[in-house]
Formats: sequence, C-alpha cells, structure tokens
Amino acid sequence: MDKLLIEGGSRLSGEVAVSGAKNAALPILCAALLTAEPVTFTNVPQLKDIGTLLALLAQMGVKVAREGDSVTLDASGLDNPVAPYEMVKTMRASILVLGPLVARCGEAKVSLPGGCAIGARPVDQHIKGLQAMGADVRVEHGYVHANVPRLKGARLFTDMVTVTGTENLMMAAALADGETVIENAAREPEIVDLANCLVAMGARVSGAGSDVIRIRGVDRLHGATHRIMPDRIETGTYLCAAAATGGSVRLTGTSSSYLDAVIDKLMDAGCEVVSERDAIRLSAPERLNAVSLRTAPYPAFPTDMQAQFMAINCVAQGVAMIRETIFENRFMHAVELQRLGADIRIDGNTAVVQGVERLQGATVMATDLRASASLVVAGLVAEGETVIERIYHLDRGYERLEAKLAALGARVRRLG
Repeated sequence: MDKLLIEGGSRLSGEVAVSGAKNAALPILCAALLTAEPVTFTNVPQLKDIGTLLALLAQMGVKVAREGDSVTLDASGLDNPVAPYEMVKTMRASILVLGPLVARCGEAKVSLPGGCAIGARPVDQHIKGLQAMGADVRVEHGYVHANVPRLKGARLFTDMVTVTGTENLMMAAALADGETVIENAAREPEIVDLANCLVAMGARVSGAGSDVIRIRGVDRLHGATHRIMPDRIETGTYLCAAAATGGSVRLTGTSSSYLDAVIDKLMDAGCEVVSERDAIRLSAPERLNAVSLRTAPYPAFPTDMQAQFMAINCVAQGVAMIRETIFENRFMHAVELQRLGADIRIDGNTAVVQGVERLQGATVMATDLRASASLVVAGLVAEGETVIERIYHLDRGYERLEAKLAALGARVRRLG
C-alpha cells in the first residue's frame, strides 16, 4: 500500500494549476444518464473516485471515452440500471446515479454507499424526495430499489441541508412530469455547476445557489458540452499548505469567488491574499495567528476545510477553537496530529488547538480524505521526516498531489 514521505521545513513558493472539482464532476457525470445523446465534459480530474464512477457507468451500458481531462459519455445503450455493492462500497457519491436512473429508466437498484468514515450521512432525504415524486422506493438487503412509470413534479422540503440529496432530486426532476420545487436546498457552487450542465442539456432549472430550486420537467434532454468548475477544496488545501510553511504561491485555473469564508480566515491568520480573474496569490508571514472557526453549510466555512485549518493552527501563535457542526466523527485527524507534537484537546464537537513552536516528523495514518490533507500540511512544517500511511484516501480527491507540491518546492515522494 502506497505511503507518502515528506521531509518538512521547505517554504512553498511558485505556481501550480488547480484541477477540476471532484464534488462537481461526480454528479455532473451522472447527469449523462439522463439523455440518450453523447455528453462531453472537460476539466475532469483524474482521481480514483472518478475512475470508480466511470467504471460503474460502463457496467450499466454507458460508452465511456476518456482523453486527458476530457470525458465523453454515451448512455444510448443504458440497459442495466444497477449499482452493485462491489463497485460503490468505497464511494459515497455512487448514490447520485439513483435519481437519473429512476427518471430515465423508471427503475433503479442502487447499493447503499460507502466512502469516508466521518459520520452518518443518511440517504433518507433522497428516498423521501423520490417517494414524494411518486416512486415506489424500498430498502432491501442493502440496496435501494425504486420503480415508477414516470416521476411527477412535487414540492420537496428536505429535513436537513444535503448536497447530494439536492443534486439527486434536481436530476430526477429534470425529466419529471410538471414542476418540482426543492426547499431547504443546498447552496454550494457545485450545485450551481450541475444546474448549468443540466440547462445546457435542455433542462429548465432556476434558483440554483439559493435555498429554493425550481425544475420544470421536460420530456427529453439532449447532448451538450460542459466544463467542470475548479476544485475549491483543492484550492483551499494548497493555500493552507503555503500559509503553514510561510510561503508565497500563485494558484491558477481557480477563483476566490467560491472561497470567501476560507480566504477571510487566511487573512485573519495574517496572510496576504490577492484575487485575480482566474488565479489566487497568497503570501504568508513567518508565523500565523491562530484562527477559530465553525463549520456550517455553504456559504459558511466548509467542513471539507476544517482539518487543513486544524493543521495550520497547530503551529500558529495563540489558541483556536474549532467547532464541527456537519459531521459528528470528523476529528479523527486530531490524534494523528498529536503524534506530530500538536497540542489539541477534543470536547464533543469542539477542538481546542494551542499552537506550538514546531511539530516533529513521525509516522501517521490517514483516516479519511480531508484528514489526509491535514497530515500533508502538518508534515510540510514538521521537523524531519513524516510518513503518511493509507494515502489511497488522498488519491480519491487530489490529482497528482505529490507532483504539484514538488513543483512548489516541497520535498515529498511516494513510497510503494
């Protein structure tokens, strides 16, 4: 199993390009199931989760053509609306095939998903929404079974803000009979990107980016070409890495418009951040100030950046309080950071981080995708060598991580 070896102490500097967003690409690739015409996507990141999803679509009868960062999907031969456990057990986003399959085929059999072990992320909101649209949905032997002649538009109110739930119901509603209104909808930029893709395919969607989304169903969707938005979490991770090391970097192919809450906190920490049209520049002081934060649904501070900020607070001046309100099991990286010498106390959903002068290299283990990223950030500033085990988590969400960090001057290499 691959490991990452990091020799800490180098200030990051230089320029690197940000990849397309994993969390936008996954639902958008699933949207190809809604039409019998070919759909082409560009700026698709080369990640393990993307490969898993493309293999899943292929076994359903979708023709997959991939060249560089471009993927063309042709679902005209879709004949197997099944997502088996063997293919989806490592990836939570597999549930995103449910809505499109029911809308296009009138049936679906989708395994309950796996993914990162960061807490309960139930799919009951997806099921409740499809039932309100007229589908017969039941869960048996670990699978969601859904059947309906044609979905009907409905007024849907989700009990909790759910990104994948909003995406699934948007896609299902695109081919439903009548208008669907999703209230308490997630507002993430990735939702807007999916809506833009659906509109390019002929869907009638309005309100994406707000908490009320309206979709007027159409009889059929057509082919289109769509460019995936840049990955705001990858952007934030590299900004944190540069900040922690006292570095100066320019990230290209990205935008600060998706990252207001993160950039505000980096500036509070003492960094200078300059936004360009398609790039972000960051210059960090020799030592950061500690910054407290509270995660909450977009546009508040993203839970997917909490671990990276815990890492930079470990070496910042002062005390930071971090409150996690999204997932109940998302402090597993704290124990590993403590192995590097971090001073962290956990009390329920709150972490108190007392900055220390320096961290020390050690062997640590990644427990989930963003926890992995926090260990990379910490390893970059730790004295000596840090070995991160189980980095398959990193490969699920970061494209060419070690190559990009090396381009910024980090001393990092993969061990087989």
